[in-house]
Amino acid sequence: MPATRTVLGVIHNVTSATRLLDVLTVFEGDPRVRVVFTCTGSSQLDGGVAEFAAAHELFLIPWERALAEKFDLAVSTSRGGDLEEISAPLIGAPHGAGYNKKLSRNPESEAVFGLSAEWLLHDGEVVPSAIVLSHEEQHARLLRDCPEAAPYAHVAGDPCADQLDASAPFRTEYREALGIRPGQKLLLITSTWGPDSVLGAAADSVRRALAELPYDEYRVLAAVHPNAWYGHGGWQIRNWLEPCLRAGLLLPPPAGDTWKAAICAADAFLGDHGSLSLYAAARGLPGLLASFGADTVAPGSPMAWLGERLPRLDPVTPLAAQLDGAVALPSAAARITSRPGRSLALLRALCYRHLALPEPESACVPRPVAVPEPGPPRAPLGPALYVDTRVTGREVAVRRYPAELQRGAAAHLGPDVHAVADAAEPDPRLRRLADVLVARVGTDPAAVLARNPGCALVAGPGARLLLRDGRQFEVPGGVDPAPAGSALLALLGEGLDPEAEFTLRVGGAGSVLRLRRAPGEADPGLLGPDAAQ
Repeated sequence: MPATRTVLGVIHNVTSATRLLDVLTVFEGDPRVRVVFTCTGSSQLDGGVAEFAAAHELFLIPWERALAEKFDLAVSTSRGGDLEEISAPLIGAPHGAGYNKKLSRNPESEAVFGLSAEWLLHDGEVVPSAIVLSHEEQHARLLRDCPEAAPYAHVAGDPCADQLDASAPFRTEYREALGIRPGQKLLLITSTWGPDSVLGAAADSVRRALAELPYDEYRVLAAVHPNAWYGHGGWQIRNWLEPCLRAGLLLPPPAGDTWKAAICAADAFLGDHGSLSLYAAARGLPGLLASFGADTVAPGSPMAWLGERLPRLDPVTPLAAQLDGAVALPSAAARITSRPGRSLALLRALCYRHLALPEPESACVPRPVAVPEPGPPRAPLGPALYVDTRVTGREVAVRRYPAELQRGAAAHLGPDVHAVADAAEPDPRLRRLADVLVARVGTDPAAVLARNPGCALVAGPGARLLLRDGRQFEVPGGVDPAPAGSALLALLGEGLDPEAEFTLRVGGAGSVLRLRRAPGEADPGLLGPDAAQ
């Protein structure tokens, strides 16, 4: 390709790399500009960089080679490494929602990462040729903390916030791709890195969300910061959260854009002092804070503003009730960017001025986030569930909760819950607890009852429900046999005619339930002890 300019993309870790690619979209479609990448090697949390570069097919050169060569421009979204040694004008941009964290090599310092002399000067000289700010308020903080750097500041908005705005009309597509059914709500849990993050200080909130929120009414997605993901390894994160994954947790790897799609698809968030909490709030999502590292947040920053206004997660009050009282702060959007919708255009103008090239004629506008690809392979069976079934008039409401994640006295469970499990559930404890077992095609429901003396009903293949006394009922088409079996037990317990017409409500969706007595009955003698009861 006839490139006449070469740009160096400087990677610090995967976190900075994801934002770097956002910024470098300003060169899309221009064969005059070639981009090569390097990694400073200065981060203790640079695991995953090689895999990220390979997955995105980046042309990655060693840091030593990058320092030995000359470039027409360098772009960095972090401040780590010996950036002053790069032979090129350097544009420095943030890798999150502005500059919100205190970070210093000196434990006694209150320096703000990206806005203080420690991160901008070398031997008294300003290192970046241009310092990108997302908001005017950052200019005042820069002028206060590093006045020497203020003349190099350029307010250019936030490309991520603009992309989220451009993606908002595609909420339905993102929800479908993430497996969110009509009527379901998506709770987004955002965890930054470090001991004050959700996973570091309040990891049980992930289990709690899945345990307390009705299984059919909510999905839960955890967006984990790349530093945590690659600092421990993705396998380790998944291993720690495996019981939650079995209960339906969505856990996308952080190197892609699924977290952006999730913000557009979500109905509420549970967060901390990471940038994703700010972005979620800016989209108007009501939120709670499960943790908040106030000691690491820069005073006067948008993150400090957020922390002063969002309620904290209470360990006692049921989570569903707390989500009803979660606070929406749509005005957060005006604190993230003071150039809404214009970030890429402003960044492109800045880059091309330093390259001494005229800008391309094409528009430079934010593009919607790609629809997420299907996730990793799923287990062939769903989780065992505790079921709270309530009959009111002609309606049977079924609410289900993952059994494996329950702890102690659970206020969200009613007094008469029963358990439902797959007949092939590998945990014998959960099978023994089950009042309803779901049999698969090719399985004899009578044999399932005989092997499981504590089970009262088998929801078998062919949409049939088999009771231990031998009675069988047919489930109408389009109705899930498992909740229909729970409804049957509730109707019999209330002394009601199960063949009458009822509305079965599961996860907010209603369907007509009219069970029909199936011809023929199983021999109670074959169904195990106490079949007649």
